[in-house]
Amino acid sequence: MDVFGRLAPFIQDFIYQNKWEELHGNQVAACEVIFDSDDNLLLSSGTASGKTEAAFLPVLTEIYNKPSRSVGVMYISPLKALINDQFKRLEQLLIDSNIPVTKWHGDASVDRKNKLMKNPEGILQITPESLESLITNKRGACLEMFSDLRFIIIDEVHSFMRDVRGLQLLCVLERLKRLTGVNPRRVGLSATLGDVSLAQEWLNTGTGRACAAPVANEGKKRVRLHIERFVNYSDKHDLVERNGSDNVVNVSGEGDMGDREHYEYLFKQTLDKKTIIFANSREEIEFVMANLRQIALKHKAPDIYRVHHGNVSALLRETTEDEMKSGEEKIVTGATVTLELGIDIGSLDQAVQIGAPLNVSSFAQRLGRCGRRGQVPQLLFTFVESIKINSSDMLGPINWEFIRTIAIIELYLRAHWLEPIPPRKHAYNLLYHQTMSCLKSNGEMSPAGLAQAVLTLGCFQEISQEDYRKLLHHLIYIEQLERTEQGGVAIGRAGEKVVNSHKFLTVFLAPEYYLVKDENRAIGTVDKAYPVGVRFALAGRSWETVDINVASKVIFVKQIPGISAVDWDMDFEAELHTVLVRKIRSVLSENGEYPYLSDRCRERLAEIQYIARNTGILEHLVTALSDKKYAVFPWVGTRQMVTLHYALLHRKIKSRLLWGTCIYLEVIFDRDGKELERIIADILHSEPDLYAFPLPDKVQIQGKYNEFIPRELLRKQFIEDYLDFEGLKEDMML
Repeated sequence: MDVFGRLAPFIQDFIYQNKWEELHGNQVAACEVIFDSDDNLLLSSGTASGKTEAAFLPVLTEIYNKPSRSVGVMYISPLKALINDQFKRLEQLLIDSNIPVTKWHGDASVDRKNKLMKNPEGILQITPESLESLITNKRGACLEMFSDLRFIIIDEVHSFMRDVRGLQLLCVLERLKRLTGVNPRRVGLSATLGDVSLAQEWLNTGTGRACAAPVANEGKKRVRLHIERFVNYSDKHDLVERNGSDNVVNVSGEGDMGDREHYEYLFKQTLDKKTIIFANSREEIEFVMANLRQIALKHKAPDIYRVHHGNVSALLRETTEDEMKSGEEKIVTGATVTLELGIDIGSLDQAVQIGAPLNVSSFAQRLGRCGRRGQVPQLLFTFVESIKINSSDMLGPINWEFIRTIAIIELYLRAHWLEPIPPRKHAYNLLYHQTMSCLKSNGEMSPAGLAQAVLTLGCFQEISQEDYRKLLHHLIYIEQLERTEQGGVAIGRAGEKVVNSHKFLTVFLAPEYYLVKDENRAIGTVDKAYPVGVRFALAGRSWETVDINVASKVIFVKQIPGISAVDWDMDFEAELHTVLVRKIRSVLSENGEYPYLSDRCRERLAEIQYIARNTGILEHLVTALSDKKYAVFPWVGTRQMVTLHYALLHRKIKSRLLWGTCIYLEVIFDRDGKELERIIADILHSEPDLYAFPLPDKVQIQGKYNEFIPRELLRKQFIEDYLDFEGLKEDMML
């Protein structure tokens, strides 16, 4: 019998009613794995390739043929919005199935949750935080709800793997398995994966199962790309403009001519095209969309401009998603990472990226947002450069973002390469959280019992008993924990305040926000208390503060015309992989053909290549910038570069990594460049003790609960999980 014939009758009817011509290759492969094996399943393919259906069609068939005595399928998503979106799709699929589906997150119906706890069945859609809450606060209910759980579907696996939330999820799933004695199969869905084997290993954690990862042939896909460039000149006497002929005409005025030209270009390019405009910061996308709205007002064009990022209220974001999905109007939405994930917004005409994508994976996600429903993906890149022609910095004229974009495109489209996700072996921040969560769920435990319960979780296999002992002693000292009369361990006085807060469920850092309200309508959040009379931008509009309640953290506003700015606190640091950095060097050194570059961009690339070749940075490790300042170009990734930085500091040589480029080290050295090269060569042939490196006291990998972790453990985490001396040596000695 073919795969279609093995599907449940209600699914076959759904396929007929929706006039599917055939099942996709990944859907057939997924059915074969689910029906004919007991393996976990990883589905990795392009956006809109039918992955969700590939997972649910066979899983629902299994539940239909042999109903579960509890919740049969748990669907886990990183976003509430994605749950809401999938809920609507599942409801249509399940109309004739008698299989109920229940949403479970902070905004979901309490009545529906209570009904499910009394009569657990069907499909549960949930976030990691809500699942953490269930297993910590309602252990008894979990026993009933998941006593016959068959499948766990994890959406956007790549997102979880890059985030501490993914480690939290793995811990909670393993705790649930121990509580219920049930070992459900896992199905992972992802659009962008570099090393599939790493994702298989991640998905299998704690299950003891093998993981199938069928590869479906999606065929060659056409892509339309274009990169355009605009220029702001820093000096008025540098301002020039070409008229209709080839003559150069002097221009008077401010130096933001490139910005104005950029906004007009975006306005024209997005007219009557459903578009997402991506930027790498909330400030930038707010400003861009405000300018587009002003241009539309000037041209008496309709207001089709929306903003979608994490600080815009959920209601406004959902309204934007519905407007984009309806297709009745060609909405143009400015977004950050919030629209990278797979929320269904229908067919897009194009996506626009302002500046460089953060990395290859981000580019793949954003490209995947367009080209649905059989369309050719179309992605436009725009750059606005501020140029000071008389700059004395010999490397200053190199636009590393621009070169990085070309390298990213080439790596993804020609080499089909994506960044592998580095493992986190010493997640002490999560270790604290799971320790406190375990004690809150179980009550007092013996130190040995607590260590057995926590350290045996798959995420903590690299953490030693000695390190855990140090953590527990420290937590007792700072009253997060306390020793009981029976010699056990329980949550202490200070720890009670932490675990009883609603914020305890999350393990990611989130700043304190002020809620912005226009009368009773929530607009979104900002991280500063803008005083009365101050104007700022949010959700693509300009607002003026009319009142503020500091205690309640609420800012009351009125809408005003014009363009305003807003700034959120940021602590962004790029991390580039060695493969990407090496590709940047090849773009600079080779005369490659890049047909997606505009004429202005081709000219700019030639200028940058000329500078790179003539400064010697492509051939020489060390380039003199001044008498005592050198640029060191090892052409390695950020982790390896940071390792070299601390190795030089260990030799009493000052250096700094320019986060704006992440390509080279700027080194202060009072001898000649050859001597600096000799010292670096000596470092590479040595066996340094990384623990002897002069790391700053505050150096650490960010974590929400780092304040409760002993400093020596945070230092160890940074050294073991971030520094990479072996990688530095291997990459530089190739």
